[in-house]
Amino acid sequence: MFDQAFWEERYSSAPAIWSKNPNPQLVTEVSELTPGTALDVGCGEGADARWLASRGWRVTGVDISPTALKRAAEIEPAVEWVHADLLGAWPFGGRAFDLVSAQFMHPPAEDRAVLFGRLATAVAPGGTLLIVGHHPLDLEMGVPRPPMPELFYTAEDLAAALAPGEWSQMVTDTRPRQATYDGQEYTIHDAVLVARRAQAR
Repeated sequence: MFDQAFWEERYSSAPAIWSKNPNPQLVTEVSELTPGTALDVGCGEGADARWLASRGWRVTGVDISPTALKRAAEIEPAVEWVHADLLGAWPFGGRAFDLVSAQFMHPPAEDRAVLFGRLATAVAPGGTLLIVGHHPLDLEMGVPRPPMPELFYTAEDLAAALAPGEWSQMVTDTRPRQATYDGQEYTIHDAVLVARRAQAR
């Protein structure tokens, strides 16, 4: 489930499956940050990575789908596009990034702990970890989501898994916004974790 074959089939089903717009919580949280190095995790067709690059970030986008990465690279060759399954071998060695962003990644809980733990480790001192996901509230509100509660999480769930003492600031939030699915308007809820790693002493 959610392996390379799953995503290749999904991306191959249409010329594009996402809008070309950056995710709104990324824009909200990153617009005022000083550009540096950024890792866009699960970058898909590259809208977030392109937005970051346009604002002066040096971006690495990583995804499990070669089809998605090919589309992304055709539009924005300046980004470093990396094909990898981040639950397998970590492709970045000891590299650290000023921003690590994961937008709407929903692996099962046991895989989520591994993946998000690796993302936290990849944040440089003084850098920012931004994880945004679909909140479990969406299942109660009738939003079209897979009927699999174990895939959903709150920002508080994520914060509890971060190593104490390593983060100087942390925001956990549930943010409602409007979205349209199949012509119908819904109020959806984003679980938003923003954590800033403490500066090295």
